[in-house]
Amino acid sequence: MNQEAMWSNRYRDAGEQYLFGTEPSHFLANRADIFKKGEKALLLADGEGRNSVWLAERGLDVAAIEISSVALDKARKLALERQVDIQFLHSDMLFHHWEKTGFIGRLDWVIGIFIQFVGREGMAQQFELMKKLTRPGGRIILHGYTPKQLEYKTGGPSDANNLYTREILLEAFSGWKIEALTEYEDDITEGIGHNGRSALIGLIAQNI
Repeated sequence: MNQEAMWSNRYRDAGEQYLFGTEPSHFLANRADIFKKGEKALLLADGEGRNSVWLAERGLDVAAIEISSVALDKARKLALERQVDIQFLHSDMLFHHWEKTGFIGRLDWVIGIFIQFVGREGMAQQFELMKKLTRPGGRIILHGYTPKQLEYKTGGPSDANNLYTREILLEAFSGWKIEALTEYEDDITEGIGHNGRSALIGLIAQNI
């Protein structure tokens, strides 16, 4: 089964519910003051739109890419309900024709929230894409799980090769200014997809 079919099945199985809820990632919400009205933001593998909609509500110019058509339908519905405009792209982030978007090297924020669905090689490709899209002075945000999450089993991938460590992120963003890199545990409730004690890591890196 390909990625589009796999994710669409997951989102479809959630029915009318939003698989990961409609509230933003707490890693974003707890840092609301760092986002400025008018800034350009791109959300990668954005799912049902909870994070892109939240940023658009704060006055950012937001685009979001997602491989699942089912998730995008829910994201468009949420954006309509919240009365925000978002440029939604239906595509695989790793194979999208980014040169046609005008985004390369021009984005203030490139954001990946729980985008850990590929192995080490795909992860490296994701990071390179994110860096390519970020303007000088712009920032990347990553939020995801660490290998300890395999013990909790409260969400996220089951393959350790898909998970982040401090060492992986520090190496990937060497040469960038690391504004935040925090590894922590928390109890999270995000729809029916993420529930319970979780082993998490968050990064904010600036292109200098």
